[in-house]
Amino acid sequence: MEKTMRQLQQEVDAYIGQFKEGYFSPLAMLARLTEELGELAREVNHYYGEKPKKKNEQEKTIQEELGDLLFVLICMANSLHIDLQEAHDAVMNKFQMRDRDRWTRKEEEQ
Repeated sequence: MEKTMRQLQQEVDAYIGQFKEGYFSPLAMLARLTEELGELAREVNHYYGEKPKKKNEQEKTIQEELGDLLFVLICMANSLHIDLQEAHDAVMNKFQMRDRDRWTRKEEEQ
């Protein structure tokens, strides 16, 4: 079943809402976001870079790390009352206007 961004945000909010502690502070979540980004970078480096995993390192996937990053990003957005669908729509509009002539479109290649 496919989920919308709003459904993802609601699902995370329901999960966090069951705990008295609730969401971490924005600063703590920024630290967690940075930590998860570092773990993603490490996995990308293992798969595509020159740094192989150590034999005793736990096997993780880029998909898993992207999922962790998405979860923390949704937590941060929820705690700040940011609708990620609206944020996405705004940034896509910005890119479509600002960069409309920046890149070579596929249909232009011939």
